[in-house]
Amino acid sequence: MARLVDLSHPLEHDQLNFSLDPKISVVPYNTIASTGYNITQISMSTHQGTHLDVPYHFFDDGKTVDQMPLDRFFGPAVLVDLAPGSTLSPQTPITLDMLREHESAFQPGVKVIYRTGWDRMFGQPEYLSHFPTLTLQAAQWIVTRRISLLGMDTPTPSTDWKEVHWALLGKDAEIVIVEGLTNLEQLPQRFTLAAFPLNIKGRDGSPIRAVAIVDP
Repeated sequence: MARLVDLSHPLEHDQLNFSLDPKISVVPYNTIASTGYNITQISMSTHQGTHLDVPYHFFDDGKTVDQMPLDRFFGPAVLVDLAPGSTLSPQTPITLDMLREHESAFQPGVKVIYRTGWDRMFGQPEYLSHFPTLTLQAAQWIVTRRISLLGMDTPTPSTDWKEVHWALLGKDAEIVIVEGLTNLEQLPQRFTLAAFPLNIKGRDGSPIRAVAIVDP
């Protein structure tokens, strides 16, 4: 029987996020005592916690969440572990040379997830400010590899956030970006990824419950 590994951080009221993003609010709206049932009101960014980006996030004419084929969010995936048994140091540049050591993983149509170990900092301010960062040169090389999805355990790919998103999400690539993953150290090199977004019409991204399906 296949093993399921949860790759998602839980969502909580007042969780830390980037300063320009709306704050997350998860509060009781009605309770069993007040109305006979529990129901919760949630307000948050489409990019809160473990989430994904689609081209519309950075391009007004880019594909929105509901326009992306479902197979972009599900299928065979490869883990690229950049810090086996450890964690990359704060603000480590993720360079082209580092990725070329794993070149065989970057095949056309493949979903590639890279691990830095930075998920251990989730919930601390440094998680959002000192994460290992993908260089623009490395992102441009990834685009040439024609992969379909790029995931990571950092809150965003790079401190060069505009330029790297432009490269990965642009019309020449349209690579789905999955950010804020966790528990990647529990994965084998190859597994099946399920990372479906909410079907939000006309929008730029979505929180997800990312799950790895690991064959016995």
